[in-house]
Amino acid sequence: MEPLTIQSTLIYISLFIATYFEVFLMITLFEHSTKLRKENAVMNDDPINYLSTTIIVPCFNEQKTVEGTVNSLLAMNYPSEKLHITIVDDGSTDNTWQYIQKFRNHPQIKIFKKKNGGKYTALNYGIKRANTDIIGCLDADSYVDANALRRIVRYFENPTIMAVTPAIKIYKPKNIIQYIQYIEYPLSVMVKKILSYLNALYVTPGPFTFFRRSVFQKIGSFRHAHNTEDMEMAMRMHVNHLKIDNCHKSFVYTVCPNTLKTLYKQRVRWTHGFLENVIDYKKVLFKKEYGNLAFLTLPFTLASLGSVLLIVALIGWNVWNKIHQFISRFMTVGLHFHFHFDASLIYISTKTNLFISIMLFSMTIVLLLIGRKIAEEKIISKRMLYFFVIYPFIAPFWIGRSVINTAFRKKTSWR
Repeated sequence: MEPLTIQSTLIYISLFIATYFEVFLMITLFEHSTKLRKENAVMNDDPINYLSTTIIVPCFNEQKTVEGTVNSLLAMNYPSEKLHITIVDDGSTDNTWQYIQKFRNHPQIKIFKKKNGGKYTALNYGIKRANTDIIGCLDADSYVDANALRRIVRYFENPTIMAVTPAIKIYKPKNIIQYIQYIEYPLSVMVKKILSYLNALYVTPGPFTFFRRSVFQKIGSFRHAHNTEDMEMAMRMHVNHLKIDNCHKSFVYTVCPNTLKTLYKQRVRWTHGFLENVIDYKKVLFKKEYGNLAFLTLPFTLASLGSVLLIVALIGWNVWNKIHQFISRFMTVGLHFHFHFDASLIYISTKTNLFISIMLFSMTIVLLLIGRKIAEEKIISKRMLYFFVIYPFIAPFWIGRSVINTAFRKKTSWR
C-alpha cells in the first residue's frame, strides 16, 4: 500500500471521529431544545425551597483575589441565614491569611488555617465541618453571578440529582492568551449542557459545583486524583450511579492563565489528569451500566486526543520528507531557488478530505456561536480569530506532553 493511501486513511478516520462527534452534539441539542427553552423560561423563578448551603473557599497564596471572591459570594441573591461560607487557608506562604482576617467576625463566615496538603485536603477539611443540605466549592480566584446559587438550587428540586455543575466563563480577559480562552469557554458551556442531558458529565468543576451532603456520606470525600479531584469525583459518582446535572445559567467567572507558559501547565495538568483517571476507572469503558459516559464521552475524548496527535505526526512526517528531499536534491544538483509554495507541507488530503475539513470547520463555527448564545455572550466576536489561528497550533503541545507524562508515569504539579 502506498504511503499516501495509508496517510489518507488515517486522516479519514480522524476527520470521521471529529465530524461524528460534532454532528452528534448538534442533533442532541436539537432533540433537547424544548427542554432547554423551558429551563430558560423558569431560570429566574425562586426555588421552591432555599436549601441550606455551605460554600468552601480553599486558598493557597490567593491574597490578590480571595477578598473579591468572598465578597461576590456575600453579594448573591440568597437568604443569608441559609448561606454559610468556610474559608480554608491551605498553608499559604503569602499574606492570604491576613487578607481573610477581615471576615473573621462575619456571622456567615468561618475561617480556618491548616498545614499545606493540596486543594483536595482543604475541601475535605471544610466538608467535615459542614452540616447543610448541600455543599459546594468556589476557587479563590473566581467570582459568581448574583443569581448563580439560586439557579443551581432549582435543579436539586429533582430528588434524583446529586450534584449540579455551573457555567464557567472567563473573568475580564486582557491579552491574546486570555481571549483564546474567552472564546473557548462558551463552547465548553454548551458541551457540558448537552452531556448533562445524556447523563455523561465527567467532571464536577472546582468553581461552584454543588453536592448533596449525602454524596460524601455515601462515597467519601475528595481524593488527590492526579491533581484533578473534580474529575475523579465525577467518575466515582457515575460508578455509584449518582446523577450529575448542569445549570447553564449559573455563571461563574474565573481568572484564567495570562501567559502561554501558565496555560500550557494548566492544560497539561487537566489532560494528564483525565488520562490518569480514565486508567483508574478503565472498568467503566464500554460497560452498558454506565451508559453514555462509557460509550460516548470517555471514548470520544480519548479518540479526539489521539486524532490531534495523529494529524500532527502526519504533517510532521510530510514536512520531514520535504526537507529530506530538499537536502538530497541539494547534495545532487546544488542549490536552486524556487518561489513556489508547496501546499503539501501543511495538507495531507484528497479532495474528499478537504471537503470534510471545510464542513468540520463550518460546524465548529456554528457550535461556537450557539455556545456563545447559551452563555449569554455577544454572538459574534472578533476575538474568535485568535482561537482559530492560535489554538490549533498550541493544543498539540500539551496533549503530547500529557500522553508522555501518562506513558512514563510522571506526575504534574498544580502550579
